[in-house]
Amino acid sequence: MSPRGVATPDVRERLFAAAERVLEKDGPGALTSRAITTEAGCAKGLLHAHFAGLDEFVAELCLDRFARTATKAQALADLAGEGSVTANVAAVALALLDSGGPVIAGVAMTRPASALRVREALEGGAPGFTAIQEAIAGYLEAERKLGRVAETVAPGTVALAVVGTAHHLLMTSWPGTPDSRPQLTRLVAALLGPPPEEGPAR
Repeated sequence: MSPRGVATPDVRERLFAAAERVLEKDGPGALTSRAITTEAGCAKGLLHAHFAGLDEFVAELCLDRFARTATKAQALADLAGEGSVTANVAAVALALLDSGGPVIAGVAMTRPASALRVREALEGGAPGFTAIQEAIAGYLEAERKLGRVAETVAPGTVALAVVGTAHHLLMTSWPGTPDSRPQLTRLVAALLGPPPEEGPAR
């Protein structure tokens, strides 16, 4: 059900962005339906007009941000042969780490109903970690065929390591903890190593 004259997708994104701001400013404990709609500058009942409740809202926010990252990962296929392989993969890895932010993923996992909804959606085919992993692996395979990735690099293994590490960092990072992005960037560089054309120096 949409408010008269307002498109649902716009309302969803408006509320999602407001929730991210609430979490960033005040932390997980401040995330309430009222706080979100107040931050969004809209009617108090708008969130419940589009979602069954806060648990569904949090789950949908998490899934939406994962889907955005999956779309970015799938775009890697168009980058084969362009730019730096390490930089291309790192950009997707960092986007995954920032997909909704560690706080959003953490909030979803601490709300049983939200966590269940996220798991069921992913099992049902919603874009998530698996889609991102497959996209990274496919991209690296294409780059290996172009000679820009060493033959010793196993695309599927690298993709699993990158996505698995991002997942771990998402679940263990909270406001106040050290920035985990440099760790992920270093991991990508270590897994891929220097490009083949650097020869013996690598």
